[in-house]
Amino acid sequence: MIHPQAIVDPGAQIGKNVRIGAFSVIGPGVEIDDATWIGPHVVINGPTRIGKNNRIYQFSSLGEAPQHLGYQGEPTRLEIGDRNIIREYCTFNRGTAAGGGVTRLGDDNFIMAYCHVAHDCRVGHRTIFANGTSLAGHAIVEDYVIFGGFTMVHQFCRVGAHTMTGISTVTFKDIPPYLLVAGNTAVPHGLNLRGLKRRQFSESAIESLRRAYKILYKSGLRLNEALAQIEAIGKECTEVRHLADFIKSSERGVIR
Repeated sequence: MIHPQAIVDPGAQIGKNVRIGAFSVIGPGVEIDDATWIGPHVVINGPTRIGKNNRIYQFSSLGEAPQHLGYQGEPTRLEIGDRNIIREYCTFNRGTAAGGGVTRLGDDNFIMAYCHVAHDCRVGHRTIFANGTSLAGHAIVEDYVIFGGFTMVHQFCRVGAHTMTGISTVTFKDIPPYLLVAGNTAVPHGLNLRGLKRRQFSESAIESLRRAYKILYKSGLRLNEALAQIEAIGKECTEVRHLADFIKSSERGVIR
């Protein structure tokens, strides 16, 4: 299951039915769980843990030192969950000591070619990164986010669940959940209705989110005034409550 021209350090832990292609290099401190497939010419450095049933394509670099001038060789980590697809030329860096020490990717994500996940990022489950998407350090991406090609997320920004971005979107602020956004810099273009319906959100939840969106982006209210009205709707709707909580917890501010 390991090609004779692959290099696997004796300190790496390799699970059952793992395949490693020719010329791939697996360093010390790397853990690869069962049934993960690693193509040719992949480099994985540790400490890195990769879960089960992942597919990692050629020329990707995972678990390399963070691109951070303050990094002094501390033993930080990269953690990747299960059933992820990571296509060609992707780069995922380990965390930094100051940023919590861990870069983390969840389960069932589809990461297309040439994507970058920087130090201390946290990515949830079932996201899609189209080609060339890049996350700067400490970015947080919630579940079911879809990034259009060449989306750029500035450091410390958050992207809320079920959001979809257009091609070449750039954001310097947090993007609230459930939105369709585009532009440099990013501006909202309504709710991600197709995604919400595809994931079987109820009609009442979608209608409540419509009301909340209009208050946030169409009413002309100040953010604190809009938030008060959104919180009132959130008392009756879990999805709107998540939107309100996301806005309240924002440190960089949300796009408007």
